[in-house]
Amino acid sequence: MINDQKVVVVMPAYNAEKTLEKTISSIPKGYVDELILVDDASTDETTQVSKALGISTITHPKNRGYGGNQKTCYDNALQQGADIVIMLHPDYQYEPTLIPTIASMIAFGPYDVVLASRILGKGALVGGMPLYKYIANRFLTLTENLLVSEKLTEYHTGYRAFHRRVLEKIPYHRNSDDFVFDNQMLVQVMQGGFEIGEISCPTKYFTDASSINFRRSCQYGIGVLKTACQYRLQKMGLTKFHYLDF
Repeated sequence: MINDQKVVVVMPAYNAEKTLEKTISSIPKGYVDELILVDDASTDETTQVSKALGISTITHPKNRGYGGNQKTCYDNALQQGADIVIMLHPDYQYEPTLIPTIASMIAFGPYDVVLASRILGKGALVGGMPLYKYIANRFLTLTENLLVSEKLTEYHTGYRAFHRRVLEKIPYHRNSDDFVFDNQMLVQVMQGGFEIGEISCPTKYFTDASSINFRRSCQYGIGVLKTACQYRLQKMGLTKFHYLDF
């Protein structure tokens, strides 16, 4: 609980048995009211490890994809009465110790959404982000900023927080079940007129950290640019897109 607001951390998981305990042990005590993990039909022991750690665990009988996983995460956080929902990947790639600061930026500050940026500061390359991913991240972010008229340092972080009012307003169930879900959600946030803040976040790339392959990365990049173009076209009044029409 921060400023009398319930903080719930949701973790979309897939084959995270090797990193889950380390992630959980790094979350500062006394700031998070509830942890929810959604296992997207992992082929390892993610569900068993999560339950053994005492985490509220939901297991999809079939793989629904990264976006589909998040939909379950946010639905359940809202059902549990969350005021602030923080999405943290359980692969220990992001820094869990930032949770109190991220939550406070919403609980005490002017922000409705907070993104933990790996690009703001020196976190990305120092933490081992492959150079081609870093370059692609910077290129996509620059292009997206031009298309959506924002000044974010990163659109592609998997560490983000939302106030309840954001999740109740934006129609995130209309979004893709794939990785582009994150970017569709951000343009929905912009469409809704919510304030976005950023915080610098160190990152860690290692063998057990989750990562999509080069082919999927290219598909994701195309989807990201398509999403930004759709937002631009809708703002110009040239057309309407179902997931942005609310």
